[in-house]
Amino acid sequence: MPRMSEDIAAIILGSFILLMGLLVFLVAPYGEVSSAYSQASELSGFDSEQWLEESNTSSVLGTSLKEIVNDARPGSWDLNPLEAFSFGFIFSVLPFMVIMALLFTIMCHLMLDDAVVFIRGFVPVFFVAVLAYLLAAQVDFNNMGIGYALWAIVLGLFINNVFGVPDVARPALRHELYIKTGLVLLGAEVLFSKILAIGLPGIFVAWIVTPVVLITTYWFGQKILRISSKTLNITISADMSVCGVSAAIATAAACKAKKEELTTAVGLSMIFTSIMMVALPAFINFVGMPEVLGGAWIGGTIDATGAVVAAGAFLGDTALNVAATIKMIQNILIGILAFGVAIYWTSKVDNTAGQEIGASEIWLRFPKFVLGFIGASLFFSLLFSMMEEPLAIALLENGVLDFSSDMRGWLFCLAFVSIGLSTNFKELREQFSGGKPLILYACGQSLNLGLTLLMAWIMFYKVFPEITSTL
Repeated sequence: MPRMSEDIAAIILGSFILLMGLLVFLVAPYGEVSSAYSQASELSGFDSEQWLEESNTSSVLGTSLKEIVNDARPGSWDLNPLEAFSFGFIFSVLPFMVIMALLFTIMCHLMLDDAVVFIRGFVPVFFVAVLAYLLAAQVDFNNMGIGYALWAIVLGLFINNVFGVPDVARPALRHELYIKTGLVLLGAEVLFSKILAIGLPGIFVAWIVTPVVLITTYWFGQKILRISSKTLNITISADMSVCGVSAAIATAAACKAKKEELTTAVGLSMIFTSIMMVALPAFINFVGMPEVLGGAWIGGTIDATGAVVAAGAFLGDTALNVAATIKMIQNILIGILAFGVAIYWTSKVDNTAGQEIGASEIWLRFPKFVLGFIGASLFFSLLFSMMEEPLAIALLENGVLDFSSDMRGWLFCLAFVSIGLSTNFKELREQFSGGKPLILYACGQSLNLGLTLLMAWIMFYKVFPEITSTL
């Protein structure tokens, strides 16, 4: 049997999770929910939003599956961490760990890796991920925007550099497999119908500013800061300008960046994201900026999707919707970015003088998991457009995509734990030599903030004010 590549394994596993979600949260309850909606919609004074709030649109199996995934994460706590361990957590965490271990063990078998060795190592890695969720659930940390991703990397770095990683855990440190699978799931959340709701203003904000900032930041790093590693430079530039960790992973895969370079980019992203998700809404409120403009600014500049939603919520529902939609539009660039970097790196950076670069070499360099991201986006966008909106929201958004989003969170957490556990402080310190990566990120984000605000103001208030008035 030929060895399956990691990218193909990620596409298969991500597709399986989405298929399971479709069967449990869409197919199983569809008949009953559709009938209930038809009857309710015939009544006078029918309100679809109220119906969505009051109706139970999940099957028994769907409810049980959601509870296992959600309850496997520790709950909120203040001073006593024991408050986080509910009965639901105690009865869910072990079954969920077994399910995740089995899924990845099957993938390891298909990749011709030792599945038994992997499953033994997965247990300690999983429980470090649980600990990261526990720390993120602390009330004060949560309010400051310090999420599971930062805790996962910090815990991994601490354990690796203070105690060392036991050999039994090393086979389960598969950060690329975890996060590539998570990115396939992220694709399902990029719905074109949501993008069209914002229209041209959002597209201009996300698709004009982002490439300009990316190219300018990379040029600045090479010509002004003279960063020796081009792969570090482009990974940080993509992380900061596009959409944080997701773009960094795709870019690092396309240009063959080192693990330590990816860790540096991800670490910078999460630090700045934690600061900006609190500081930006506070500044917007202080100066009295309109919600639509503030939401567009947040959506185009804050890296992580979850942080964008949290920051937008500080301003109001309108800002939240605009911010989340612009971030969704920006996420589409992940595939385009990976393809562009693969072509540039193959034809320019890694190309020796006089060598012909064919399409096969570009295809070899291109991160194939991005095709899973694009395919999931197209499929779910089409599916959403074929259904009545209340049913699509109830069964797709609140069902399938809510489940896949929770699964994506776990996959990202496992990836960040793996990155931390496999990174040495000495290797990481070399990446920050002279403080150039920090300067690059700060300067690039400053440019991003200025251009995004200017473009959002022009598009939403000067060029397309009629669209803004409907939001």
